[in-house]
Amino acid sequence: SSCCKFLISKFSRKINHLLSLYETFCRPCDKCDYGNVLPLSTGCNVENACNNLGICAERTAICKAVSEGHRSFKAIAVASDMMDHYISPCGGCRQFMREFGLQWDVYLSKPDGSFIKKTVEELLPVSFGPEDLRRKKAVPASENSL
Repeated sequence: SSCCKFLISKFSRKINHLLSLYETFCRPCDKCDYGNVLPLSTGCNVENACNNLGICAERTAICKAVSEGHRSFKAIAVASDMMDHYISPCGGCRQFMREFGLQWDVYLSKPDGSFIKKTVEELLPVSFGPEDLRRKKAVPASENSL
């Protein structure tokens, strides 16, 4: 159907935009250690009639990469068709990214190719992460001390 072709075309443009961002960030770097560069994982929104059951493109890409054995990330680029503002991950995606560290880059982009670079820590300051689960916990008071 023409609607399906339109969606595929729109999706392809977004993927091509992300691919061009990947080329911009990784290819020109002469000192880039390609052995440690995460192979490009792409993701898209998986929308659902029940909104809270959908999944954002950022989490889709990360889950895909994790399912392929990657657990350490250097960067993620986020693209959309918003012209007036840089696209930014939602709070849930920021926390999800946080699970894999604070010091990896998040490129927030616009369709014209412009972008700003932030770290996960900049997007989610004073956050709770996996290392917090290993911290010493308070000992609960016994019933006798009440």
